[in-house]
Amino acid sequence: MFVRTERLFLRPGWPEDVDELVEAISDDAVQRNVGVSVLPRSAQAMRDYLVLDRDPRLPHFFMYLRSPGGPRLVGGIGLGRFEGAVEMGYWIAPAYRGKGYAREAVRALLAQARALGHRRVFASYFEEAPAIRNVLEATGFNDSGEIRERFSHTRGMPFKAHLYVAELDGDDGPRHAPERIVAPCMG
Repeated sequence: MFVRTERLFLRPGWPEDVDELVEAISDDAVQRNVGVSVLPRSAQAMRDYLVLDRDPRLPHFFMYLRSPGGPRLVGGIGLGRFEGAVEMGYWIAPAYRGKGYAREAVRALLAQARALGHRRVFASYFEEAPAIRNVLEATGFNDSGEIRERFSHTRGMPFKAHLYVAELDGDDGPRHAPERIVAPCMG
């Protein structure tokens, strides 16, 4: 499965991506706010991650900036299950933060989630990461009012996380309709 947006190409990781992915994901600024699972930090762990069997209704993508000089890794985004619910998570490499790529990718993933039949997607953020809250609110997620302890694997302990939800069952998708999705496509 692949998704193309105005500036990004969302696709699964490939074996030739291993070194680039490990370098980006090993950055402490990326690892710091991952709450659900540990991201692979070695080439072997990344190779193992890339060949995992995945539920086709819970895609994991790496975000690549489409540019004249060739694609550049911006981050990762995907859906997973947490406590029985569908949850979205993403990360952005530090050099690409603040440029709107997270919003673009989240909108595209929500459109894809809706096309896959999901009606509700959750996301959470640690209190000290207000930029993630801003992305969630700008892309159709609403504050559930619930705060939960979520384990931070990088920090080795639980932290308070705010729970957000995007309702996808309406005719127009999330409250803030996706901006210009160029072409979701199955691969």
